[in-house]
Amino acid sequence: MNLTESIAIGLVFGFFFYERFGLSAGGFVVPGYIALQFNNPLLLGGTLAVSLLTWLLVRAASRCTILYGRRRFILMVLTGFAWQWGFRMLMTRTGSIVEDGDAFGYIIPGLIANEMERQGVAPTFTALLVISVMVRLSLIALGLL
Repeated sequence: MNLTESIAIGLVFGFFFYERFGLSAGGFVVPGYIALQFNNPLLLGGTLAVSLLTWLLVRAASRCTILYGRRRFILMVLTGFAWQWGFRMLMTRTGSIVEDGDAFGYIIPGLIANEMERQGVAPTFTALLVISVMVRLSLIALGLL
């Protein structure tokens, strides 16, 4: 699946995109992971939906408790992990996706949600789309896909 190469290319593109535009795609490793999910739209859409749901839930929780810094970050990651786990379990049981034991994908929604809180939903999704497409095209050009 070329996860290592995809993440490496995503790190480079993510760094330059952040330096040029000041926008992050949910963390430097996220675009590389997302670029590999373009061939599975259900998993890709589910991951993005879980990210948005995670952001909304933690934002609602922050009205009831003091959440900032590391507390907010770990709650984003844990909430995203739980929702992604539930989503993948549902999709695996219905036969929509085959579980591949990819534990890394469970933290991605929390990382994306954390960036949504920091810079907004639209800028995060825009940066994620642009950088992930650049990574995907690079993988194709290098013959890695």
